[in-house]
Amino acid sequence: MKTAPLIASAVLLSTSFSFAGGKGWMHDFEAAKKKATEEKKDLLIDFTGSDWCPPCKDLSARILSQDSFKTAAGKNYILVELDFPNDKSGMTKETIAQNDTLAASYGIEGFPTILLTDAQGRPFGQTGHRKGTPEQYLEHLAELQTKKKTRDEEFAKAEKAEGVAKAKALYAGLKNVPDNHLGHYKSVLEDIKRNDPNDSTGLIAAQEKKEENAKAAAALGEKMGGLEKGLTAAMEKGDVDQALKLVDDFIKVEKLENAQKQQVLSIKIKILMEGDNIEAVEKVVDDIVAVDPTSEFSQQVKNFKETQLQEIKKARANQEKTKEKE
Repeated sequence: MKTAPLIASAVLLSTSFSFAGGKGWMHDFEAAKKKATEEKKDLLIDFTGSDWCPPCKDLSARILSQDSFKTAAGKNYILVELDFPNDKSGMTKETIAQNDTLAASYGIEGFPTILLTDAQGRPFGQTGHRKGTPEQYLEHLAELQTKKKTRDEEFAKAEKAEGVAKAKALYAGLKNVPDNHLGHYKSVLEDIKRNDPNDSTGLIAAQEKKEENAKAAAALGEKMGGLEKGLTAAMEKGDVDQALKLVDDFIKVEKLENAQKQQVLSIKIKILMEGDNIEAVEKVVDDIVAVDPTSEFSQQVKNFKETQLQEIKKARANQEKTKEKE
């Protein structure tokens, strides 16, 4: 049973069949960055689980693999597909290692995740599974693209300024970058610190807090090994109740809160999905959302509940009707 760092992906497990972006998508990240630089384009990176993740398959089939999308998106982006399938037999060791490294570097917590980055690989937008047509998805991407425009305008102002004024312009530019991706702007952060040693923007203090949280997350990851062993033993015995109790006890003992609590709670979804206990899964989703209704992870699991779980329930109902007729 896999846990951190892909705990969040547990909510997406289902039956396996594969879709992929197909022709027009690159898989070598460094080559894609070079091409983006040469063609003065940005990168659109799809972190996907092509043979196990229902939302990934749906997004690929409806939008990402469509020629209309690839043609239009290709005018502004180099398309990059980073796949995390269960069946890796068709992948090279180099590609697997590359994808794992990039997932860790960008802090990917669920699939599909779509990142928009500049040619240097610095993110300025993040999204994922959405309903609608390829045209509507392109409109959504265009909205995210405006963040980069504003970012670059502020960075341009910073080049003409000095001291605190420069730091504030750089800070204004970073406000257009998702908080979880500021680590990819190290040179900008260092520039802000040099020009604003008294931290008038408050950015330095905020980053130090994030670093503390990162250390706490790393420490938690080490402790997850013990939980994983216990869960494996319980599931091998078929003792679902014991497995669920282990998760609850771990949360209580470690006094987990916020994002860490949500991620560990999501392990219960994987356990219950293996037993096809959809009603109990819905309850866990509600518990996860209750921890922090505004978090990105809450939005992901709510979407999972409203789409994939409902489809499973409908399929189950249809099967029952068929059995009754027989």
